[in-house]
Amino acid sequence: MYSVLINAVLSSSPDYDRLFESLSWPSESWPGTERVEALTAFIEGLGPLLADSDTTPLTAAKRRSIRDKIESVIWAQCLPLLSRIPAEAGEGVRCRESTAAACRLVSVCVPLCEEAVPGRVALSVLPSLQLSEEELPGPGRLSVEVASEVMAALIPSLSADEQLALTTVSSALSCIKTLPDALVSKITIRLLLSFLNCCSGAKLKSILKLVLEDLCSWHCTDRTPVVTERALLCLTAMSDHLLKPHSPPPSSEPDPRLSLQFWRMVQDGLTHRDSVSRKRALYLLKRCVALSEEEQVNCPLSPSVEDETLFKWAPDKSKLLREFWEDYALVMETLEENQVHVVRPVLNRIDTLIQTTVNDSQASGQGLFHPSWLLCVYQRMFHSENKSLMREGVCHLLELQVLQQPAFALAFSQFIVGPFMDVLSETSLFHRSVEQSVGECPELGAKLQVFMATFFSSLPSEHRGCVLLQLIQQLGSKHWCAVPLLFLSQALSKLPPSPLLGIDGFAALREVLRCTMVTHQVLLRGAAQCFLLNTALCLTEVNAVTLDDVFSFLMHFRADESLRRGTQIWNQLCTWLSDNEARFKPRIMEDGAVTKKETVRGYVQDEIHAYLRVPVSTGQTERLPDSKEADKLARAILLCVDMEKSQPSAEVGNTLESLLSPLLDTLSRVSTNIYLPLRKSDKSLQLVLRLFQLGGTLSCQQADGVMVAMEKLIFKLVDPIQEFILRRLCGELQELFDVERAELYLSVLRQLVVMYSSTPLHHKKIQQNGFPKLIKHSLKVLQEPSQQIPSVANQVARAVAMASMATICGLVEHEVIGIQSETISVLKALNDYFYSSLLTSSQSQSSLGNFNKRLLKPLTGDCSSDLGVLGPLLQDWGRIAANFMRDQWICLSFLIKMVGIPEISRAPDTLKAALSCSVEALALLPSDLVLPVLSFMETVLPQLVVDEEALCMEAVTLSWELVQGLSNNAHDFWPSLKGFVTLAFHRKLLELTHTQALTLLATLKQIATELIELSESKSGVFGVLLQHCCQTWLPTDQGSSDQADTVFSSVFSHINILTEACVYGPVFRRDQRLIQDVQTYVEQLGEQCAGNVIVTSDNRDDQLPRTCVLTFLSRLDSSNLQHERVIEELVLALLKKDNDISKSKVRYYSNSLQHRVKNRVWQTLLLLLPKLREEFVATLLKHVYAAGFCSNQASVKYLIEWMMILILVHYPQHMDSFWGCFNMDHEKTKTSICTFLSVLVHFNVIMPNLKDKAEQLRKALDIILQWCFNHNFSVRLYALLALKRVWSLAEVQAEQEADAFGGLSTVIKACLNQAEAMQSTGNANKNWIRIQEHFFFGAFHPVRDYSVETIFYTFPSLSELADDEWIPPWKFEKLSCFSKSPSFPLRNSAPDLSQLQPGDWIQQDKSEQDKEERWAEVQKKITPWRLGIQEQEPELQLVPPQRAARLGKLHGALLVVASLIDKPTNLGGLCRTCEIFGASALVLDSLRHVTDKHFQSLSVSSELWLPLLEVKPVELTDFLQVKKNEGYCIVGVEQTANSQNLQDYQFPEKTLLLLGNEREGIPANLLQMLDVCVEIPQQGVIRSLNVHVSAALLIWEYTRQHLASASVEVNSKHS
Repeated sequence: MYSVLINAVLSSSPDYDRLFESLSWPSESWPGTERVEALTAFIEGLGPLLADSDTTPLTAAKRRSIRDKIESVIWAQCLPLLSRIPAEAGEGVRCRESTAAACRLVSVCVPLCEEAVPGRVALSVLPSLQLSEEELPGPGRLSVEVASEVMAALIPSLSADEQLALTTVSSALSCIKTLPDALVSKITIRLLLSFLNCCSGAKLKSILKLVLEDLCSWHCTDRTPVVTERALLCLTAMSDHLLKPHSPPPSSEPDPRLSLQFWRMVQDGLTHRDSVSRKRALYLLKRCVALSEEEQVNCPLSPSVEDETLFKWAPDKSKLLREFWEDYALVMETLEENQVHVVRPVLNRIDTLIQTTVNDSQASGQGLFHPSWLLCVYQRMFHSENKSLMREGVCHLLELQVLQQPAFALAFSQFIVGPFMDVLSETSLFHRSVEQSVGECPELGAKLQVFMATFFSSLPSEHRGCVLLQLIQQLGSKHWCAVPLLFLSQALSKLPPSPLLGIDGFAALREVLRCTMVTHQVLLRGAAQCFLLNTALCLTEVNAVTLDDVFSFLMHFRADESLRRGTQIWNQLCTWLSDNEARFKPRIMEDGAVTKKETVRGYVQDEIHAYLRVPVSTGQTERLPDSKEADKLARAILLCVDMEKSQPSAEVGNTLESLLSPLLDTLSRVSTNIYLPLRKSDKSLQLVLRLFQLGGTLSCQQADGVMVAMEKLIFKLVDPIQEFILRRLCGELQELFDVERAELYLSVLRQLVVMYSSTPLHHKKIQQNGFPKLIKHSLKVLQEPSQQIPSVANQVARAVAMASMATICGLVEHEVIGIQSETISVLKALNDYFYSSLLTSSQSQSSLGNFNKRLLKPLTGDCSSDLGVLGPLLQDWGRIAANFMRDQWICLSFLIKMVGIPEISRAPDTLKAALSCSVEALALLPSDLVLPVLSFMETVLPQLVVDEEALCMEAVTLSWELVQGLSNNAHDFWPSLKGFVTLAFHRKLLELTHTQALTLLATLKQIATELIELSESKSGVFGVLLQHCCQTWLPTDQGSSDQADTVFSSVFSHINILTEACVYGPVFRRDQRLIQDVQTYVEQLGEQCAGNVIVTSDNRDDQLPRTCVLTFLSRLDSSNLQHERVIEELVLALLKKDNDISKSKVRYYSNSLQHRVKNRVWQTLLLLLPKLREEFVATLLKHVYAAGFCSNQASVKYLIEWMMILILVHYPQHMDSFWGCFNMDHEKTKTSICTFLSVLVHFNVIMPNLKDKAEQLRKALDIILQWCFNHNFSVRLYALLALKRVWSLAEVQAEQEADAFGGLSTVIKACLNQAEAMQSTGNANKNWIRIQEHFFFGAFHPVRDYSVETIFYTFPSLSELADDEWIPPWKFEKLSCFSKSPSFPLRNSAPDLSQLQPGDWIQQDKSEQDKEERWAEVQKKITPWRLGIQEQEPELQLVPPQRAARLGKLHGALLVVASLIDKPTNLGGLCRTCEIFGASALVLDSLRHVTDKHFQSLSVSSELWLPLLEVKPVELTDFLQVKKNEGYCIVGVEQTANSQNLQDYQFPEKTLLLLGNEREGIPANLLQMLDVCVEIPQQGVIRSLNVHVSAALLIWEYTRQHLASASVEVNSKHS
């Protein structure tokens, strides 16, 4: 239409200037799109007139004038307009339309101008492409997006200028490297691809070569995911030019297949985190394979020896190669699914790929398939979002047989130490598999051990050490969780012994020990240390490390976690040192001399001499020497002695004496030689202390010869050492450094006292002289009046004095030293000091004597010269002051128990004031130092509980807050928790009744609840409370009965603690359960793992509260009225819990918390049944029956049924109430009657105790027969089983009584025979056999099997409860106080049940609400009201758009492109959707689809009303380029990193929707053509919709945004 109109205007009005003027616009304005298009049409119409031919009426001057006008349109109209677009980018659609129109105008103008004009325009636009991401375009500058569109319009005119072409291409490549992600694809398509499409021949080759080399070099220098992503985008866009058949070789055309870097790019793409990059890489690989197959030429042409070749093609192996790469592509595509059940079937293809690679490498020596392609498959699996798929990949690699070949092991080595180690750091991989039980090594852990041994054995020997070192360095390079590190360490420890690790290996292992493990759980950390030490012993190259290296390395293994005397690992270390004696690398001494081959003894002797060699004292105070030196040397001495001890001729005492002679010599002179340097005496004492601390073994059965010999040696020197220490403590320690020194001296003193505690002479000596003297001196120091300006000497003396007294009090309290009259008298003086100032009546009640005295921070003005040294210690003054206060409370806690309050201070308020002070101390002390305060409160609080309730409550509350604050500090939390529980739940506090201290009692109950809640997240907390309470209520060493009854009565106030304990057991998260499983596994290793022997872990088992409370209940005596009352109250509380769960609406599924709690309730009730009174059982029975009618999981049902059977066995008088249950109307749970029928299956156990057996049998048969004809299959099955069992009893009875059942017997026999016949086929037969074989109806005997083992272990295991619910009998046996009786044995003597496997017959109990409801939905076809049937025929003669227009149908500008879809059903449905929602056209790959019957079955004639276009898939690139030029926004449905959510995206009016293929989606070479990727929000697992459904969602969203509003406007105009 435009062309006709323009020709008419030009022919009738030759005034071109006026036309130019009327169609142009001021340069500062923004014209409408129509005006720009009109000017474009006018200039396009001038084209033929400007041609140099005689037919045109224009003169040369006129033509030149018009050309100038056209050029001015570019400079004055187009470029100013384009430069304004970003500044006013408020309306996205308007900007896009204006850009498209202006660029079209440029493309029309440029060919009509002079030849130089396109170049000048390009040079003016190119700088705009170089803007950085942050930089905004200035005046006259274009935005990058607009500049790329302008360049695309200029390219057809620029391609002749080679220099300008190269400049443009270089600019485009530069943009690709620097611009934001969103603009990269636009630059690639609009510039690079447009240029390539306009070039041919040599110029095309040179540009392709330039681009390929630039991208490869960029990737080579910067091999990051971003570079890979962008390079792949460019290569995919250019694939049609790069990967087309070449002329016969030798060809000069660039071929990416010959570039190593290109293949590295493809491999990086295949393992990229971004799915689109993976898709592009696989597309390029497929294209290369297809091209190679088509050309049938060797690739590379000549094999290169130097360079690695990742891709090869040989025409003679074409079939093999094609199959390999087809399988490879299939595997990589399937891995995108992210679902294990989809991926698992193709895993065998990976085996095929591997086998092909192996066979090929064996056959040809230099294989066609590089192993790195296999690594891409594994890496892709490792990166999967699905943890199961990741685990599948890891397990597959661990079982890879091919790694037994040295060549493959070497090729995989860097992958193993890199990506494979990365994926192994994922803790969730180490869950035990379904068939494994608790305590077994996880499947992956076991496979890892085999794999590591195989892999390292297969590696070429010269590479093993290097790979092992890299692997250990990986362990230290990042933070590993405890579980993966443990199993990797274990796998390394199982490697066959060989010399692989040198000093670098020690350094790498040290890094793992020092950094990686510090935050791990103690037991797991200890186990990993043992495995790593084993690794070092097996794999160290002895002649590459010195003994000093070895002992320095051993420093990093903690004595309290792994490396301790007496453990297996210690003994292995001694053996290793002995075996390698004199083989270690010689040491280079400080003077440069090289030692000879060094023995361990020689090394130790040299080290002791070096250790005690100290510089002459300068006279100034020195810091205490670093104890690490003493630590290292002490361990070396002990190892040396233990090593030599095993030699036949060795005598331990002589060995030790000769080794330690320099140390013994120094110690003998320590108190007499005044010239002995202080540093030397300190170091000798440090060494003695560490020798004793590290020398102790864990086994107490036999005397340790080494320690006995050492004690003998030190024993001789006790007097000088003791004299020296006491002299130093009594007044010589006055410098800041001396606080640390005092700690050392007191530790040594404590050690000495413990050592000679069995020797009366020395013991008496220190008690009579040493300690009283020390206490008197300390007391004197403390009693000195405080100085106004505190000095260092004064404050240090006070700190040392208090620490000394705390040490003595501790020794006396723990009965290390007996109490002599001399000691008692000075301790009383100390007690008087604390309470001294209470003598004045004006003393404040809230403070007391010398309680909570604080150290004042000393001023350092008098010793400024030492400020640099003292500074750090003064900064730590807070800790010194806190220790001072802690030491006071150690003394006070001991004295209040030992001496009590001094008589002189016994005023009524003394205790209250003391408790107030202790509350104040809780606020003053750091949380980790409050234990002595809690111990003091434990003595004082019970005495004040009635009179001073508010103060007691404050003390308890504050203590609880402190303990809670420590919950993340395991070292201090557990001792503090025990201290708190002993205090808050003291016997006197538990005895509080509802008439005394009500608020305090309520607080205690609240704290108990909070303790239980804390236990949900921190295992073991509730166990501490429960063990304390049970021991308090029912002590194992029972005292006088009156007192015992008083204490026991307190249980009634806290019955909730017992109730919660009976049902306790949190359901842990999967990750928490994993840690617990692994800890159990480590514990099962026993002595093999030193951590099990060394680490003192309290019993923090989740089942401890239950085993503890059940043990408590087992000890209750039903003849004791109080005990009986507790049992009955507990039973009622448990039944209430069960009833509450049954009535609640919380989902009740197998192994849920609700299921577990119900199960625990009924287990406890079964345990208590023998202790219940007959009258109480009668009241209980109705609750049991009611529970039987509830919907229960199988395990709970069995317990309820067992309970009913036992009640009826022991109390047969309740049989009538049982028969009454069959008459109840329970419509909602009809199948619950199965519970009562199950009881009748065991009627043989009940019957012997019944009085009228015949009558009861007849009653049973009558009832069962009624249920044999029930409509529910499960009920019929149970009834028939009951009938069969009861009838077998009745037959015996009938033999005894001739006519006991009359004609009933004939009916029953016929019924049973008929039932057996009916059950003989199909599933009915299977279920009939299964139910008879089921453990509850087969091997189980309700009376014979009644035991703790059956209730708590066998039943849960047979009824498919999770294995963490099974309580094995040994857990009860471990609690020695469990009460066993003949009527209630711990273990089941009958073996029948324990030999069974869990049955697969699970009782079904579906209520009416569970039944499947059938919904009938009728699909209604709606005929549009405008489309009357009588009007159709004439319309069919018109083309679709005319037909639609005649019907008044509204059309959008949406263009749907479905050329990639090949299924007719999808296309038919799509056609129907497009027609209904008013799309402008549907593009197909062939119009032949329209005649397909499958297409028509879904399109229902919609193709008659919708324009259909044909565009082949190969033509799509050009078609999309054209549509881009027309201003269309190209939208695709694809999940990418930058995709937009469908709910948030605003569709432009001119939208082209590109739909992908059903299987592959949008091909990689078209992805970069998209302007926008839209993603449909999903909630499910499948992650992919049918292509027609996806398209329908987008088409509807477009319609909603555009046509809906347009329809409203049209209707309003009509109205």
